Amino acid sequence: MIKTLIVEDDPMVAKFNRVYVEKVEGFEPVGMVTDVKQAWDFLKENTVDLILLDVYMKNTTGLEMLMEMRKTGSPVDAIVITAANDNQSIQTALRYGAVDYLIKPFHFDRFKESLLRYRHKQEIIEKGESVTQADLDPFLLQSQRVSSSVELPKGLTTLTFSHIAKQILKKKQEAFSAADIAEKTGISQVSVRKYLHYLVDSDVLETDVIYQSTGRPLHQYRLNPEKAEFIQSLQAAEEQ
Repeated sequence: MIKTLIVEDDPMVAKFNRVYVEKVEGFEPVGMVTDVKQAWDFLKENTVDLILLDVYMKNTTGLEMLMEMRKTGSPVDAIVITAANDNQSIQTALRYGAVDYLIKPFHFDRFKESLLRYRHKQEIIEKGESVTQADLDPFLLQSQRVSSSVELPKGLTTLTFSHIAKQILKKKQEAFSAADIAEKTGISQVSVRKYLHYLVDSDVLETDVIYQSTGRPLHQYRLNPEKAEFIQSLQAAEEQ
């Protein structure tokens, strides 16, 4: 289990973060503290793998704690969760090793994606054997392409997209329906159609309408081979 400490001075936000952590398999919330001093005290007495770190707190900010952690060689990782959306705060957090940066308010899907991506990285590193470039590339390269270069419409998440993209790539040039993807991923057909429609609008998928014996139209999709690289970039954050 990945032991997670929540450092947040807003009791309601801290409570929600704890509930969120408990929903993600492989993570265990081991404590909640309200400021940096309490966080340091907790770290001295307890084993912690990951900190969910707020920025704006009394006396010492979360970014100052993150900088001190790196200066002292602390092995604990941190995901910054904050309302701070200015460039300087973001650059500082990333420069000092934050594994992710979530801007409040955020959706649970984005939070879950962040934790799953972190868990995936830990599983790769802690395999107990040599890690190949092929092991690292899906995490280091594809996840970056999704998060930085693919601007998804509101309501669509990279985590769900990764599952759908994986199944589309398996189809290659074979036609498929929303029902086919829903069956393989466990995602509802209604949700799958939203993602497929986005890909059709982006010219990534081609679509045909076939009328069944009942007279009802069946939409079938096929990957545009010229857009295969785009769909490959969406196959990131795959839930393990």
